[in-house]
Order: sequence, then C-alpha cells, then structure tokens
Amino acid sequence: MSEPVPQQAQAFNTAAEAAAAAPAPAEGAADVAAGPSKSELKKRAKEAEKARKAAERAAREEEEKRAREAKEAEDHAKQNYGKLPLHQSQERNGQVRIKFEELSEAHVGQRVIFRARLHNMRPQGAKLVFLAFRQQTHTLQGVLALSKENDEHQVSKQMLKYAQLIPTETIVLVEGVIKSAEVKSCTITNYEVGVQKLFTAVEVGALPFSIDDAARPEADFERRDENLQFSRVALPTRLDNRVMDLRTPTNQAIFRLQSAVCHYFRNYLDSQNFIEIHSPKLQGAATESGASVFKVSYFNGTAFLAQSPQLAKQMAIAGDFERVYEIGPVFRAEDSNTHRHMTEFTGLDIEMAIEEHYHEVVDTLDSMLLAIFRGLKEKHAHEIEVIRKQFPCEEFLFLEKTLRLPFKEGMKMLREAGATDSEGNPIGEMDDMSTENEKFLGRLVREKYKTDYFILDKFPLAIRPFYTMPDPVDPTLSNSYDFFMRGEEILSGAQRIHDPTFLAEQMKKVGIDPSSMSGYLDAFKLGAPPHGGGGIGLERVVMLFLKLGNIRRASLFPRDPKRLSP
Repeated sequence: MSEPVPQQAQAFNTAAEAAAAAPAPAEGAADVAAGPSKSELKKRAKEAEKARKAAERAAREEEEKRAREAKEAEDHAKQNYGKLPLHQSQERNGQVRIKFEELSEAHVGQRVIFRARLHNMRPQGAKLVFLAFRQQTHTLQGVLALSKENDEHQVSKQMLKYAQLIPTETIVLVEGVIKSAEVKSCTITNYEVGVQKLFTAVEVGALPFSIDDAARPEADFERRDENLQFSRVALPTRLDNRVMDLRTPTNQAIFRLQSAVCHYFRNYLDSQNFIEIHSPKLQGAATESGASVFKVSYFNGTAFLAQSPQLAKQMAIAGDFERVYEIGPVFRAEDSNTHRHMTEFTGLDIEMAIEEHYHEVVDTLDSMLLAIFRGLKEKHAHEIEVIRKQFPCEEFLFLEKTLRLPFKEGMKMLREAGATDSEGNPIGEMDDMSTENEKFLGRLVREKYKTDYFILDKFPLAIRPFYTMPDPVDPTLSNSYDFFMRGEEILSGAQRIHDPTFLAEQMKKVGIDPSSMSGYLDAFKLGAPPHGGGGIGLERVVMLFLKLGNIRRASLFPRDPKRLSP
C-alpha cells in the first residue's frame, strides 16, 4: 500500500495542472497590466462629468419641486372657505344677510352675504365651478373662479376643490358680489353672485331623493327621451321623508299659500267685528255622532277628541260674544282612505248671531271666501306660478257675485244631465249627493256659469246634523248650505236650533240622550239668540284652489287611517 500524499503537495500539483492547461497570455496583456490608456482615462473623465451634471440637475429639479409644492401648499385663500364651528350663535357683527327675493338692480356691484342650501354644483374645468344656491322658492347661480394671488379676495385651487366636495343640501354661508347675467338654470334669471367666501354651516348625510326629482312635473316622466333619466318620487316616499319633501319650491309655495289663507280669513273677520276664540279639543261627549270620534282615556273616565268646535262656538254666542271664529285642529275617526279625507285637519270655523235672516251668515261666509280668493290671486302670483310648474291646472274661476243654487235646482241639473244614484237609478231631488255627483255638478256649473265656486242652499233636513234649524215653510228642508270649489264641498253650515226644548226633541230623533249633553243644552236654557255658522277645511281649500289632487299635499304632516308619523 502506497503512502498518503501530503495536502500541500496535493494542492501544488492541482495548481500546476491548471496552469499547464490554461491558454497562453494574449498579446499586449503586459500593457494592460501596466494601467489604463490616455483615451480610456479621457473617456472615464467625460462619464464622470456627465454623471456629476446629471446629479446636479436632479438635485436642482428636486429642489424646485419642493419649492413648488411648498408654494402650492401655502393656501392664500384658506381664510375664505371652510367649515364653520358648531356654535354659530355667539356673535352679533351687524352683517345684513340678504334674501334672494329681495334682489334688484340696486344690488348689482354690491357685496352681499346670505345663507342658503347648496342646490347643486357643476365644475367647469380646473378653474371654474358653478354653484346653485336655494332659498325656499328661489335659486341663484353662484360662480367660483380661480383668481390670481394678488387679488383682494383670493380663490385658490384648494378652495375650488373644497367647493366641489360640499354635499348637496348642505347649508352654506356665502359672501360675494352680485352681477348682471343671463341665467337659464335658476329661478333668478337676471343676476348671479361672484363667490368670494364660502363656508359650510351644516353638512348633511345621505339623501332619500333629490330635490330636483321631487319637484318634477308629471309631464317630465311622460317624455320619451332616452337621454333623460328621471326618478319618480311616490307620495308615500315623500310623506315618509316629509322634511326633505318640504324643501321643494312647490311645497314652500303651497304652505305659504296655506298661511295666506289663514291670514285673509283672520283679516276679513277681524274687520267684521269677530272675536277669535280657542275651544277645548277634549270633550265629554261627541258633537255629531258617536261613530266617528276618537275616544281617549281621561283619568277614570273617557273623553273624546273634538270633531269640531261646534258646541263651543254656539255656547260662546249664548255668552253674548255675538261673532266668533277659530282656527284649530279637528279630529274625525272615519276610516276614509280617499284623496280628500284625513283623520286630523285644520278647521276654519265661524259662528254669528242672526239679526233677521240666516242668509246674513251665508253672505258673511261668501264675502270672507271671496276675500281669500282675491288675496291669493292678487298677492301670491309668484307662489301660484311655482306650484303650477309641477301641478299645471286651469285657473280657479269665481264670479264677482257668487252663484247660489237651491239644492233642488242642483239636483235637477244633475238629473237632466243623466246622473244616477249608487244603484244606477235617476237621482231624486231629496237624495243625498254623492262625491261623484258633486264633481259632476261642479263640471256642469263651470260649463254653464263659468265659475268653480258656488253655493247650494236649502238642503233636506234628513241629511243634516240634529242641531240644524228646519225651514219654517217646508219642514223637509232646512236653513243649511254647502259651499263648493271645483265640484267638491269645502264648507258645511246652517242656522242652529237655539231653543233648548226643540233641540232636545231633535236629539232624541237621532238617538242622542239629551242628558249626555246637558252642558250644551244648559247654555240654551240661559237664552241664546238665533245664530248660524259654518266650518271650512283649510287643507281642502288649498288643495282645490291649486288642484293638487290629494289633500295630503296640502297638509304639513298628514294624519289618515294609515299614517301617524312623522
């Protein structure tokens, strides 16, 4: 066996073998080992200089970028926009805030301040934003334009971006200059505001629908333009989100008119020496019939919500008030789900002593309603125009001297026109008039007499309340009357029975125990003059004057058999 080879010798042999196998050095290898040539050094120097200049250029560009970003980050307009603090009620600086309806030529060139809702926003490129501001029934265009740094009222890119992120319906506080302009997208068509300051006062979250959709007329949905996509807002959706719905220009106008009806009602009656009263709405007995009252727990007993202020009005007359009126809630527990019935509505009631003839009451009621109609027509043309954009209708017609028809004459007109009762038989002159026949009569009267407002007098006694005074000549008739608008009843009234003995007899005929209304009867035992009056449904007057189609549109927060909120 041979001896092992030492490691050093083994490594030496391996290196020698590798050297022997390697190729011979190339020609000029000795020169390379001696150092780079002049041309190589020159080349390297050029590359180094190039790299140095590139680094300097990159450093310079980076510095310029940082300076530019710093300059852009410095917002010279930051004092002109932003979110106002939660408490906005601790300072009084005397600033006069303008209402859009007040704008006139005198404001052109003037700086104004106003609070409004942001109705919508339209950016136009990177330097311009159009804003539509809304106050009740009016919209005003605002223009927010990028300005130069040295402008007195700076508008920066950040301010433009902020404006574009404000949610629709946000309440904003705006300062700017009024300018003359031709504007088609807003209700104010001859002015716009150049916005200089824009602050959000109250921001909003997700909306159930848009104001534009809620304000669309039905005709918009009947157009067959595929490029126009509208969302229909159904009445139940509106009423479920009533606060949002009330913001539409249409609703703003409707309830301004409703307020005006009450104003003219009060003004006229005040001028005729009436006294405004406030009767209780909790009563110990039903005023007309027990079938249509709301019962409520009253300590250890039962009370009823008032169907009308009827009894209180009459007792006020017995108390020598002579002439009284009231505006207040009326409750009817009738399961009527129609376009014109609600379980709670606002009643406009009057009662007055009669000097000679019950037509004194009819004359007063008629003159009062004519004063309302004239007031609405003459002083509220703007609101009526706003409403008709969404609910177009024929103008409400009324005569200078109101048409008065005996009930029998009205039934005769219907019969001659082919009207029938619920069973399809020709109607009789003493039948009760159905809703359909009321509307039919309204159309006949409009066609023949050119009026939407008329009075039917001398109703059959059998279809009137127990306290109605019979006609002294024909006891089948009564001294009672109804007033109509567009073929629907808006007022029912009569001369009342003021004799306690006769009143008790009439109670018994309709199944009412006189002892259950002893407080009412006692008032007449003390002596009451002949008197009469009537009750008007406020919402029904508004609905029919404007032809809204549903009484719920004329009620702030409607109550019907299926709705008790909001």
